[in-house]
Amino acid sequence: MRAAVLREAGSPLTVEDVDLAVPQRGEVQVRVEAAGVCHSDLHYMTGDLQGRLPAVLGHEGVGVVEGVGPGVTRVAPGDRVVMTWRPRCGDCEFCTGGRPALCVLGRVQGATGGLPDGTTRLSAGGETVHHLMGVSCFAERCVVSDRSVVVIPKDVSAEVAAIVGCAVVTGVGAVLNVMPTATADPVVVIGAGGVGLSTVMGLTLVGAGPIVVVDTVDARLRLARELGATHTVDATTDDLAAVLDEVAPGGARWAVDAVGAPATMEQAFACLSTAGTLVALGLGRVGAGFTVPVNALVQQERRVVGSLYGSSNPVVQIPQILDLHQRGLLPLDRLVGRRFALDEVNEAYAALTAGATGRSVIVPGA
Repeated sequence: MRAAVLREAGSPLTVEDVDLAVPQRGEVQVRVEAAGVCHSDLHYMTGDLQGRLPAVLGHEGVGVVEGVGPGVTRVAPGDRVVMTWRPRCGDCEFCTGGRPALCVLGRVQGATGGLPDGTTRLSAGGETVHHLMGVSCFAERCVVSDRSVVVIPKDVSAEVAAIVGCAVVTGVGAVLNVMPTATADPVVVIGAGGVGLSTVMGLTLVGAGPIVVVDTVDARLRLARELGATHTVDATTDDLAAVLDEVAPGGARWAVDAVGAPATMEQAFACLSTAGTLVALGLGRVGAGFTVPVNALVQQERRVVGSLYGSSNPVVQIPQILDLHQRGLLPLDRLVGRRFALDEVNEAYAALTAGATGRSVIVPGA
């Protein structure tokens, strides 16, 4: 099969022939329909995040089950599934405690570049090729754990279903799971990429407001307004503090950082009101940190919380999000950006770094 392989950080992806072994116990083979172009993959491409190489990238995707290994009862051939980059074992302290996004199997996949058993189904000419986050859907097919798929309706577009697997469930999930009391609260969202725009849709859904979105790309800010932002700020020319003084005197009750850079985290914290909360969604370079003013943190009882994968339960919330979309309450189709063939994967990432609007998708069959 054809797949996009990262062989060395700092080098372009190479689309090449890769061998895919049959699914083992508890695994499924999926024919990939579409895969989202996410900034997290770019972190591995640049070396900001590190994994086992060579590896097939792609962690946000949808496809059709073609085959199953022994012991699989959750899905069957012909089922349409969204793939999730955090498996759920169902037994660890996080799964049983209602926080499956923190399942211990995610760390196993990250450390080994394999599936939950620590081994890979990928190779090229006898060379071991690793998985990324247990998915590796920048490919015509992939083998994943049956704990990493969620069955979805067959009538949802492939592009929408793909981006729900990461960007949308992260942004909308953060609102529903971390910010459930945000109704009528002023909120600042920094970063209008796929996760930031998904957060805006979630905030609009629950009636938060005013919603102030910060970015450096005009087209992204226009789309943010179309999706529910009440105010937008171009970080290169506008004064965020002045806008907040006008629309939310005293600061924002919530600030969401969807970038993951120290400067934007500090900016988000500075936006907060007394008793305000910064919700961090974006990942950054390994070891990166940011400065928090101690007195403001203590005297104003501000909070800083991280949210991985929207703190969601994907097997429950991905179907719920798709249902909201089909009922017209979440316009997820507006988030879909350009479509690229698998051979155009490097062009897709060049577009992302240049400020592409919405969430681009790779369509392996195009």
